[in-house]
Formats: sequence, structure tokens, C-alpha cells
Amino acid sequence: MFKNLYRKCIDLAGHKNSKTFLGMISFIESFIFPIPPDVFIIPMTIAKKNQWLRIALIATIGSVLGACLGYFIGLIFFNEIGLKIFELYGVDNISFLKDKVSSEGGTIAWITLLAIAGFTPVPFKLLTITSGFVGFNIFYFLIVSAITRGSRFFLIAFLIGNFGIAMKKIIEKKILGVSIMVSLILIIFAFLIYKYLINFIN
Repeated sequence: MFKNLYRKCIDLAGHKNSKTFLGMISFIESFIFPIPPDVFIIPMTIAKKNQWLRIALIATIGSVLGACLGYFIGLIFFNEIGLKIFELYGVDNISFLKDKVSSEGGTIAWITLLAIAGFTPVPFKLLTITSGFVGFNIFYFLIVSAITRGSRFFLIAFLIGNFGIAMKKIIEKKILGVSIMVSLILIIFAFLIYKYLINFIN
């Protein structure tokens, strides 16, 4: 099933309404759809290199809006909708996670998980729904989602738009390793800023 969806996404990337499809895919991928927006972004940017900035922006906005819906599904409709989405991905009960974000350390750990999921191929949708379910701070959620998803999509679109098909092959082969490395750098940077602000306030 997933392979067929992947092929259809590639076909839609060449459609005249591809930007609309990109926004829709980015939106629904954040809470249920299994194919990442990158599948759209790469062929679209190859075909329209001078529009890489707009393509990345559409993907980012769509993804963050979808993440908000995923958050509220987890917050309000977890039993009715959220559980069914988790079952689709073979994930069992996650009620124990509520205790993980009840402390300051838990908040930092959850920000880390959300950042990794936002920037890497780790299923972002599972974290958006779970964030709502555990009552994670909505402000932190929006900031981390926007930064990580935006960084990922803008980076891919920039590289494809400026370096073409050769970069496409590198991204497809090394995306996981590069994503994890950049995610770790962002997380360390965010943690240092957090510690600095805490010390400054105290």
C-alpha cells in the first residue's frame, strides 16, 4: 500500500496544482499520512528550481498546521481517533508517557523527542498526537515544530534548488544520518540557550 502511495505522490509532484497538493500532503502527514512531504519537495524543486523558497514555505506551513490538528486530536479525541492512528502504525498503549512530561526534565526530554521527529524520518505524526495526549506545552510544541520542520524542508529545497539532481541522490541516501546530526546540533544549541536563560533569570 505504501509503495503505491509513494508512486502517486511522485506523479502528483508534476501536476499543475502541485503546490496545492504539497500543502495538503504536508498537512495530513503531520497526523496520519505515511509518506513524508520530501517526496513532493524533491521532484517539485528539480522542476522549479527558482521557486525552492516558496515550495519549502508551503510545506512548512502545511506541516505545522497539520501538527496543530494532530495535537488537538491527542488532546480531545485520543480515544476516538488517536488510538486508531497509533494502531495503524502498530503502536500500543502510550498512557505511561503522561508521567514523562510532568517534570522539568521530562519537558526537556519531550522537546528533544519532538525535535528529532520533526527533522528526521521518525514518524512526526505519532509525536504530534502524543503531545496533545500528554498535555505538552502548546507554545513549546509550536516553536519546536516550526523550527525543526522548517529547517528540514528549507534545507532540502535549498540543496535541490541550487545543486540539482546530484544533491537529490545524496539526500535520498544520507538523509537519516544528516537529519540526526543536524537534529542533535539544534537540540544542543537549544539546550544551551535554555540553560543560559535560566541562569540569567536566577
